[in-house]
Amino acid sequence: MALIDLKDIYKIYQMGGTQINALDGLDCTIDKGEYVALMGPSGSGKSTLMNVIGCLDSPSSGTYLLNGTNVSTMTDDDLATVRNVEIGFVFQSFNLLPRTSALENVALPLVYAGVAKKERLERAQVVLEKVGLGDRGDHKPNELSGGQRQRVAIARALINNPSIVLADEPTGNLDSKSSLEIMALFEEIHAEGNTVVMVTHEEDIAKYAKRTIRMIDGKMANQYATSER
Repeated sequence: MALIDLKDIYKIYQMGGTQINALDGLDCTIDKGEYVALMGPSGSGKSTLMNVIGCLDSPSSGTYLLNGTNVSTMTDDDLATVRNVEIGFVFQSFNLLPRTSALENVALPLVYAGVAKKERLERAQVVLEKVGLGDRGDHKPNELSGGQRQRVAIARALINNPSIVLADEPTGNLDSKSSLEIMALFEEIHAEGNTVVMVTHEEDIAKYAKRTIRMIDGKMANQYATSER
């Protein structure tokens, strides 16, 4: 069974008197343990697709099964629960709380999950060590480099052992050395059995994925395995 199964997905926006089909009857499946890159020009629908996969947005029509559960018609509250349990997010801009330590930033999803503080911080420390920042837990984001901040964001994404890690341009704000380090970390995360879906416009970053889906005008234009390139 596919981990992500999208059938005939439409996402329609009204812009004044114009109807925009951001997703236009899209079909897509992603299996458990895959590492997939989403690519396409601006306006191709890749970010909208990421938002639908991540349950940040609901499709206008169509069916989305995540781990066998139909999430396409869920309420906002139910979607919030699914996001916290099933999905880990990594964003280009890190989205860390600026006045909060790295350890507390990583532990934040566990607050929403109702985990006691002692256990939250213990689990956060374990994941920080996993991303190579075990000695930086008391540092605030402005005391860390860009690459270190993205590592904190990745640790936060992993804290709940999600079914899927979604990364939206994860190296977009990083220099080339930090980008290579972050992509090596994603390779480790995938090798441990995690499903990774990444939006990128950079060919060099997409090549780390095992399959690339190219989008145009809200549809899949083509897809290919990395080895076929």
